[in-house]
Amino acid sequence: MRATSYFSNNEYSRLHDLVILAAAFFGPFFLFLGRAGLIEPDEGRYAEIPREMLEKADFITPTLNYVHYFEKPPLHYWLTALSFKVFGMNEFAARFAGALAGFLTVLLVYHTARKLFGKREGLFSAVILGSTTGFVAQSRINLTDMTLTFCLSAALCCFIVAADDRERHKGPYYYLFYLFAALAVLTKGLIGLVFPIGIIVIHLALFRRRNLLKEMRVVSGTFLFLAVTVPWFVLVSLRNPEFPRFFFIHEHLERFLTSVHGRYQPPWFFLPVLLATMFPWSLFIVRAVAQAWKERRHADGERLVFLLIWAAVIFLFFSASHSKLVPYILPVFPPLAMLLGKMFADVTAQREQGATFTWEQGILAGLLVLMTVAAALYPHVRELAPVLTGSGLVRPGSSLLTKQPILSHAGGATAACVTATLFIAMMLARRKESMTQFTVLCLGSCLLATVGLQTFMEGIALKKSSKELALLAKQAAPLEGSLVACGYEQSLPFYTGRRVVVVGGRGELDFGSRQGDQSGWFLDEADFIRLWREEHQVTALMKKTDYERISPRLTPKATVLGQKGKDVLICNEEPASARTLVSTTAEVRQ
Repeated sequence: MRATSYFSNNEYSRLHDLVILAAAFFGPFFLFLGRAGLIEPDEGRYAEIPREMLEKADFITPTLNYVHYFEKPPLHYWLTALSFKVFGMNEFAARFAGALAGFLTVLLVYHTARKLFGKREGLFSAVILGSTTGFVAQSRINLTDMTLTFCLSAALCCFIVAADDRERHKGPYYYLFYLFAALAVLTKGLIGLVFPIGIIVIHLALFRRRNLLKEMRVVSGTFLFLAVTVPWFVLVSLRNPEFPRFFFIHEHLERFLTSVHGRYQPPWFFLPVLLATMFPWSLFIVRAVAQAWKERRHADGERLVFLLIWAAVIFLFFSASHSKLVPYILPVFPPLAMLLGKMFADVTAQREQGATFTWEQGILAGLLVLMTVAAALYPHVRELAPVLTGSGLVRPGSSLLTKQPILSHAGGATAACVTATLFIAMMLARRKESMTQFTVLCLGSCLLATVGLQTFMEGIALKKSSKELALLAKQAAPLEGSLVACGYEQSLPFYTGRRVVVVGGRGELDFGSRQGDQSGWFLDEADFIRLWREEHQVTALMKKTDYERISPRLTPKATVLGQKGKDVLICNEEPASARTLVSTTAEVRQ
């Protein structure tokens, strides 16, 4: 059956479509999910916290490297801990909660867009979101942001469906709105409440829908919201009196208003981020937004404007914040996918011939050519250094020239083939009907989200994962000895299953390190050298540059157990398992 026929055929039920979508997108979200080691720093952190919860059987007070860690509420940790119980203590289980959240968000977008606009629009919206490379990539990384995205999107989707005059089952949707808003708060704090309230208030004011306040079950819904959120906040505050000030003031007000977290970026930061992470669909956002605004007084106008408000409020909020990270704008992907789905559904329904998306196609073609050339040349960037610096394209000493490329030669060739294939297919389809153009974009985007994405992720893990050295440390370091991280390595406690002595910068452990007497676990360099000399066995993970600097001061002389990238694992005496480690070390050294 042609794609056009399936998208237009209303004989298939909602359940049938959900099964088809689930089968289509299971691979991009879950296949090879545990293939690469945990990527520093986020994945190591969000795997270790639930591991410690399970070990201590304490699901109220989150700890990282066995000190208090109050930067996030516990829902994502609870889900990951449950995943560990089901799948075991491994990378697949560590990433499963985020991947499941992304996968469910695709199905949620289908259900919501079908409710609001129709079957065709629902399918288009889900396919766009599920084939968005940046969305799939961030689903496959252990981050709290994807869990937040699903909970927040579910809350707002339930509200707009319930607010639709055509919906007969308003009560369940309103209660689901309060439930998912509560779960969003338990995932990442007050933004789970601030965003829904802000978006809904603007919506009610614009459309003068004060009558919705009467049907929203405000009193009973608020009780449901409080029943879900309050118990944990009360329990953690009773056990840890320092929690309220740190969580509500430091992690909310100071994070938004100041650069205390060292994550300041200019206000326009998320514009190129959105262009890159939602590629190639991001090139059509302007057209989709313009069409939605043009139709604001038509039958679907209120629902389209709600999606515009949803995306704009979140985008502008984080653009104004002094703390910016790439995953922060993930919650704008679902409303943008529905706006894009509605726009593509309208255009393809007209079966227009020729250059339907003329200027978008031109920009996309140019970008694909640049991406193909860049992917092919990037692995050879060090060899091309004289040309790049001589032409002024790259300054001498740039990290682009000094750091090991993420892509291998084979990886660069693979990525170049993927983008070149998409370019050729798009050129062949440029004069076909709009549905054919959409199908080519979908298939090309899926190719980027599978083959291309896996190539990049494995390259990133090769550079940013401490798995191999951590497993060496677990094998070499006896329980009675000391395991040390010079500069906290987030995944070292996870892979070794034990607490790590931290030397130097404490980073996100700074708050916890000041709770109680932690002096034996947080050392300066002089303390470390003393520990090295006096302790029976010390195994330490550090940067090669630090090792080269302090090695003359280490007595006894250090034994190098393994090297990977910029990291080195050393020991102050030859471990009993040294013979076994020799072959393993050769595999790790790069």
